[in-house]
Amino acid sequence: MKPWLLLLIAPGVFAQGSYEIQVYPSETLAPGATMVELHSNFTFEGVKSVIDGVAPTEHQLHETVEITHGINDWFEIGWYIFTAVGPDNYGWQWVGDHIRPRVRAPESWKWPVGASISFEFGYQRAAYSTDTWTLEVRPIVDKQLGRWYMAFNPTFDRSFHGLSVGDGWVFSPDVKVGYDVTKVVNAGFEYYGVVGPFTGFFPVPLEEHQFFPDFDLNLSPNWEFNFGVGIGATRSTDHLIVKMILGYRFGGKKS
Repeated sequence: MKPWLLLLIAPGVFAQGSYEIQVYPSETLAPGATMVELHSNFTFEGVKSVIDGVAPTEHQLHETVEITHGINDWFEIGWYIFTAVGPDNYGWQWVGDHIRPRVRAPESWKWPVGASISFEFGYQRAAYSTDTWTLEVRPIVDKQLGRWYMAFNPTFDRSFHGLSVGDGWVFSPDVKVGYDVTKVVNAGFEYYGVVGPFTGFFPVPLEEHQFFPDFDLNLSPNWEFNFGVGIGATRSTDHLIVKMILGYRFGGKKS
């Protein structure tokens, strides 16, 4: 089916899966260290009806547990557990699991920017995604310039089972820009996009463009806190999402 026909009969079918809304830094965990994170995302305004068997996103709460372990100085592996609860009275539901190995350029290479790449593969139930088995390849480049921090994740997504299989590799760029207001508070914005396959981008109304004014709290080397409010810019994007990430790192090399 042509994308413009999907637009006419099923607006929002490409709505972004808001389980882990994060622009990744290039750094990997120290050997032996473990990070446990809770990603909490609530959609105030999104898809209002069931489309292609997928539950509406409006007023749905997503809680994702991410556990990452550092293997050596340049390699880590992460595991995600996705859950959701909505206004449908079905209660808390398991959505799926992903695994994510990631490698980075060692500091000994002395590159002018931080660089790493992650490969995230896994399953999501058809009740929550039109694509159940997917692979995400996420190159990561970042840089700290004085008080400014910038990160770019030119992500590529591939479906192996579901409605988007025919799209092939889909380009989904993510960007983060932050400024250290104080030693504790970094404020800025994040951008998340889904623009379409390399064979031809989606029509603009089918693309996803979402902007998150956000802030991070640098409470200690072992704690992570991020909060943002996302605003969708196209009809295929959930229009209002609030997200929070709370993480704690333990073990490994002492800070």
